[in-house]
Parts: sequence; C-alpha cells; structure tokens
Amino acid sequence: MNHEKTMTVARKRGFLWSSFEIYSGVAGFVDYGPLGATLKNKIMNRWREFYVVREGFYEIESPTIMPEEALKASGHVDHFNDPMTQCKECMDVYRADHIIEDATGRDVEGLENQELTEIISDEAIRCPRCGGHLTHVWSYNLMFQTLIGAKGKKTGYLRPETAQGIFIPFKRLLRFFRNRLPFGVVQLGKSYRNEISPRQGVIRLREFTQAEAEIFVNPEDKSHPDFDTVKGDKLRLYSADDQLDGSEPSEMTAAEAVEKGIVSSEILTYHLCLAKRFLTDIGIPEDALRFRQHLPSEMAHYAIDCWDVEAFTDSYGWIEIIGIADRTDYDLKSHSQYSGEDLRVFIEYEKPKKIKRRAVKPDMGRLGPRFRKDAARIAQALSEIEADEVEKALRNEGKFILDGEFEILPDDVTFEDVEEVVTGEKVYPHVIEPSFGIDRIIYTLLLHSLVDEDDRTYFRLPPHVAPVEVSVFPLVNKKEMVEVALEIKRKLRKSGFIAEFDSSGTIGRRYARSDEIGVPFAVTVDHETLEDGTVTLRSRDDCSQIRLKIEELDSKLEEFIKS
Repeated sequence: MNHEKTMTVARKRGFLWSSFEIYSGVAGFVDYGPLGATLKNKIMNRWREFYVVREGFYEIESPTIMPEEALKASGHVDHFNDPMTQCKECMDVYRADHIIEDATGRDVEGLENQELTEIISDEAIRCPRCGGHLTHVWSYNLMFQTLIGAKGKKTGYLRPETAQGIFIPFKRLLRFFRNRLPFGVVQLGKSYRNEISPRQGVIRLREFTQAEAEIFVNPEDKSHPDFDTVKGDKLRLYSADDQLDGSEPSEMTAAEAVEKGIVSSEILTYHLCLAKRFLTDIGIPEDALRFRQHLPSEMAHYAIDCWDVEAFTDSYGWIEIIGIADRTDYDLKSHSQYSGEDLRVFIEYEKPKKIKRRAVKPDMGRLGPRFRKDAARIAQALSEIEADEVEKALRNEGKFILDGEFEILPDDVTFEDVEEVVTGEKVYPHVIEPSFGIDRIIYTLLLHSLVDEDDRTYFRLPPHVAPVEVSVFPLVNKKEMVEVALEIKRKLRKSGFIAEFDSSGTIGRRYARSDEIGVPFAVTVDHETLEDGTVTLRSRDDCSQIRLKIEELDSKLEEFIKS
C-alpha cells in the first residue's frame, strides 16, 4: 500500500486525472480517464447486481437540481453547514475543525462554533499560509446555489445527496410497491458539496458519485427475512462504547452483534454484512475494513444508529467509504409536514382491534362558509388528527393552526369519545440507508490492489471489475501473427469481452504494460498458432500459462472471469 505510487500509476495510465489541468486545475474535482471511467462503471454495475438484482430493489433517477423548498424540508438549507474561519491578513478561508486538527492533533468534529473559536484562541492557531490571525468561526452552507428559470425568481440547489430524490416521490413509489412494506429503492448518481477547502484527492470532492439505497420498513419490525444467510459473517465493530473507553475494535458474528445489542437491529446488521460482501467482492481486502459506530456527539439528529464502513489508508488513516444508518421516520415526516401530503403507510393488524379514542367533530355549518372549497379537506384532516393536540391549542391559544395556514376556532369543532373497530393504523415508515461513496471506494480499491514486487508493478484487480479483461499480443511483430491477433481481438469484443491489442516493443514489455493496468489475462499468438490454431493464455497474478485452441478462448475466459 503506497499512496504516492498508486496515484502515479493511476495518473500515468489513465485512471484518475486532476480536472481542468490546462487552466491550473480546481481543487475538489477529478477526471476519470479511459480506464478509470470503465472501472467506475463496472463497480457501479456490480453494486446494481448486489442491490437491484439480488436484493430486489428498484432503481430510479431524479434531477440533480432541487428546488429550495424540498431542501428546506430535508433540513439541508438550515443545517447542512461546516465550521469556517478566515485569515484576517491574506483572506484565505479554512474549515475550522480541520485547521485545529492539523495544528493540535485533536479530533474536534461536532463541536459548536463558539468552542472551536475558543480553541483557536487558546492554542494561538494561526493561518498556515501567512501566519496571520484567524477570525471567529461561523457556519457555511455546503450546497451549490443556483437560479431556476430565465427570470431567476426560483432558488434551487445542486443536490447534496441522492436520498432526497427518493423520499420526495414516496407516494408514487408506495403505489408501485402495492402499498406494502418493506421495499427498497436505489439511486446512483452525482451529488455536490461546495467544500471550503477540499483536500485528500478523491477523498473529499465537490462533485462525487453516490450509490444509495433507501429501505422503507415497518417501525415495529426491523427483522430481515434473510438474516440467517449472514448471521455467521464476521464483523470488525468499533462501537461508540469502545471508542469512548479507548478500547480496540471487537470482532464478532452478525448474530452476536444483534444479540448483544451492539447494532440496533437485525436489518441494519444485515446491511453491514452486505456492504462488507460487496467490498471484498470487488477486491478490497477484509483486513483493511472496519465498522465504526457514530459517537453520540456526531450522530445525525435524524438517526438512532449509524455505522461508517471505514478503510485503512497509508496517507489518511481510516477513511469513511460507506455510511449505513437507521434514519427513522425523519425524512418522510418532514416532507409530509412541509408539503401537506400524507406520506404515511397503512399497516394492517393481524386481528382487528376495538379502541376508544377522543375524536374531533368538525362543524361544517361553520367551516363551509369560512373555508369554502377547502372545507371538506379541512374537515377530513381534523377528523384524522389527534384530538388532544387540537384541544390543547384551543384551550391555551384560543385557536389551532392546521397545515400551517388554516385557523380553527373553538366554535368550529366539538369533541367526543368514540369507540370503533380498527383494522390497522397509518404510520411513517422508518428508513434504513446504506450510502456508498463510489469515488472513495475506487481510491481504496486501487490503493490496496497495487502490487509492487521485484521488477513488476501492477493493479491486482479482480477479473470481473478490471477495466480491460484481456490483452491480445503477437509474439513478434510479423504480419501473419498480427492479423491473427487482431482477428482474435475482434472476435473477443463481439463476444462481450473488453479486449485490447498491442504489438509495440518486446513481448516482455507488453506483458508489463498489460499487467500494470490490471488486465487479468493475456492471449499470445506465436509460431505454433499459425500451425495448429492454438494460443497461450497467461494469468497476470502468477504468470502461469495454458495452451488452448482459439475457439476455446470465449468459454475459458468466461469461466475465469466469473469464477
């Protein structure tokens, strides 16, 4: 594992490049070159195999620009902030928690702005560029703002996550899934965060790719029907208690994690296991991974449990590459309140129940003249609302505000105790969210795949994610061998393999170039090929070779790549 060597090879061979290089570059953006884009697409398609094909979730695609009201409801307009400070002399700006961490080694993420300001003052932390004094710390919203429409009267933002694009059309999704829980919806695509001072290469980008699943579940049932298939999986868990005690992470099975209450539910534990299986499947070694639980001080306000899948790197230490959270009902409830749409799901009881409840009885003789066309809708909403809430407001304030706009007065309603048989209840589903940072995963994969031994440097990428699957070489650059090699490449391409031809330099150099970019197999056409139609098939990892007929190549490569 060597960051500098990995990035040197990645840049040289067309995996990752700095964006806008001819204009001196812009921090926080990256180009995926020909090999990088292919690798990225293969990893995303592999993710789809796990979550869309095997788990049975459906994928949607929503706009990357969102109106302000949608992100106001989600809390991003008011709360999606980072702490910021500025140098009074050179006017450079910095993330306050990062500049404190760099100067003192202290982890201060999650502290209030005033606390950060006091630390900067007490520790006499200065501008790292010019040594000037730093200002007080203030909150800086990370979203890119834009204007929608030619008149520019509607404010919008580039989406900071793909999740909100799933929550907003929830009513249509619920209907698609025939009004039954649980169900899962995924989205893969770009998200945007206007980072104050992006650093760490692809670890912190202003434009990045996410693969997120939102799994809507009954709040009273967080089991998983397939938990038995993962209960024996080993997880390296770094719980909040372990972190606070200064203990090391603990390794245990998924079943033990649930039994001991370390992970809050069976379904959340299942998705920790699924994330680990995905990462190891694409080539990230198990011993480079751990699951770190969010501390109480960093737990998002909407979550009851959240775990980061972290990968170890030589330059940046442990980095988050996946977040897996139980978001409770926060998102749907918030969008329901802001939009006025009922985003609850009807959960049917196993047996009907007879209940007594306090009910609001609207007086249509008063509501009709006052609210006209809205009267029926208001009466329906009042009949479904908690009577205690209405009574309390009328008693204390002399009015009840419905849906933020309709003023209900004491004479508009009466109250009564009613007995009724109910077959179920409407609830806001809870949401389990695995959120994958694709760019960070690609960096982690490249870092841990690079092999630097003797006179060979190459990416040991699994065959099913390698950007190029097979190289085809003539042993020497003779016309007859070149023609056969080119024909083999064409046939392999038609069969669905990503195959490349190379005839420049010695065969040893061609093998080295092919190995370096992670091509798992190489086909060599030699003198024997011209006599009997056989070729050698060489393995990148151990350099072993087998001899087989040209017509057997398709089936043998298929077998090796899928094994």
